[in-house]
Amino acid sequence: MPICKKYLITAFVMLFFAGCASAPPQGYYIKQGTQRAYQIDGKWYQPVDSSNGYEEEGTASWYGRDFHGKKTSNGETYDMYAMTAAHKTLPIGTYVKVKRLDNDKEIIVRINDRGPFVKGRIIDLSYKAASEIGIADSGTAKVEITALGDTVGDKLVTRDYQKGNFLVQVGAFTVKSNATRLRDSLLQRYSNVSITTYDRGDTVFYRVRVGGATSLKEAEKLKDRIETEGVKSPFVVAD
Repeated sequence: MPICKKYLITAFVMLFFAGCASAPPQGYYIKQGTQRAYQIDGKWYQPVDSSNGYEEEGTASWYGRDFHGKKTSNGETYDMYAMTAAHKTLPIGTYVKVKRLDNDKEIIVRINDRGPFVKGRIIDLSYKAASEIGIADSGTAKVEITALGDTVGDKLVTRDYQKGNFLVQVGAFTVKSNATRLRDSLLQRYSNVSITTYDRGDTVFYRVRVGGATSLKEAEKLKDRIETEGVKSPFVVAD
């Protein structure tokens, strides 16, 4: 069983009872319900407007019996046997593919809660979801998460990952000059290299990407080529 964490039982109260928290600092903005900025242990988080193109690598953990039957951040009753998860900033209702990196097992979960608020962890899975990819015993594992789409009413709006515009992400930096340095180096070998800015709410990332692929297969070949040049862990993203 993983270490017990502070969950959005607290944040749920803070979101819906304005008197329980101070106003968010400059740069954060107030929206309705689960899209509002919220504060945990003195730190502010701003949910993103859209999950489109969202990918992230990091540590997954899980939460179970201690929270079973309690309210999640969107008011649902947490069911440890459902395929759900908690994320700090993705819109509630987003469906996410979670791939465990050391065994390539994959699951799809729906975000219905906020968390985890433990440094280095990017997603908290339900007990059922964690069991499907073998995390229930180990407690944590390295994963890659990819947003598949949002719920519109009772329907999932997804994207076709086999065709379209694809890029290979080769780095993400919190210091812009580091991203610029890598971009300039890659421009000596590739014509389509860009820096995109992503504001996660608590941190701004400068992501360096190489583009030009019009199919997933072509993008995978581009990724393999870049990897042979010494770039560590590049990965494909849909534009």
